Amino acid sequence: MSHNQNFQDKKSGIIKANAQSNGDTGSTHVQIALLTERIQNLAKHLGTNKKDKHGQRGLQLMNGQRRRLLKYLERTDYDSYITLTDKLSIRRGQRIVK
Repeated sequence: MSHNQNFQDKKSGIIKANAQSNGDTGSTHVQIALLTERIQNLAKHLGTNKKDKHGQRGLQLMNGQRRRLLKYLERTDYDSYITLTDKLSIRRGQRIVK
């Protein structure tokens, strides 16, 4: 099995596990779960390749994107936000009530 095939299998498993409905591939939940997987893989890569500056920038961009998506999910559906962060073991910040 090639690396690309292995990644596609893992990606489809993540999509199935976090989809809100049948055929859902782009919801906030799925996007956050996929970004979390990519962040974990890149963080592991950067642990062994400390001088990969382009990889570090990519990691920062992915973290920012995930943070924005989490903030949106927290604003729109707080219960779902709690469930997803617990499921993916993502730390939550303090809730800002407006």
